[in-house]
Amino acid sequence: MIYVKFLFWGLTWVLVAAFLHYTLPQTDVARVTDTYTKRIDFGENSIFWAAPDVGNDTTSSNRDVFFIQAVRTNGRVMVYRNEDTGWGWPPYFKFDTSNLQAEAADLKSTAEAPKWVAIKHYGWRNELISIFPNAVGVRAVSGPDVRIIPWFSIFILIVLFAIFWAIRVRWIRFRENKINPVVDEWTDGWG
Repeated sequence: MIYVKFLFWGLTWVLVAAFLHYTLPQTDVARVTDTYTKRIDFGENSIFWAAPDVGNDTTSSNRDVFFIQAVRTNGRVMVYRNEDTGWGWPPYFKFDTSNLQAEAADLKSTAEAPKWVAIKHYGWRNELISIFPNAVGVRAVSGPDVRIIPWFSIFILIVLFAIFWAIRVRWIRFRENKINPVVDEWTDGWG
């Protein structure tokens, strides 16, 4: 019985951590090498793509998606998709895809004359099932060694921990004051 409980809570926390890792913003320092548009046919990985833009055909199984190609400071390449999130999940309320694409195109550079940028994004990159992190913002930074502190993610994690702690404390008090006395009274003559 203890193993089932341990497995349940372990799996629950792994899923919560995966959800937060996918949803909370992350920032990569990189060099933009190219920007392009590609027609995407959505398949089994469609849950990792944003909903169609407002005003576009929602019945179509494909649409044009902006992409930003970059090389990170460690030399590894990364491709970001650039889609509006609109009013959907995650709640970034991103409606400026075209502007972000223009900003990224303006920041393109070569290895000989690098322009380093901070690309804020959410999501994961997986080559096997063709999913890409969604770029939310791009800005020039002073160099590849710039330190970026994720204040928003820290704030959200602190708030979530506070909510969890408040619920847990109230549950423990409720159990000690209401449930345990009834169970003790009911099982008093069993011993």
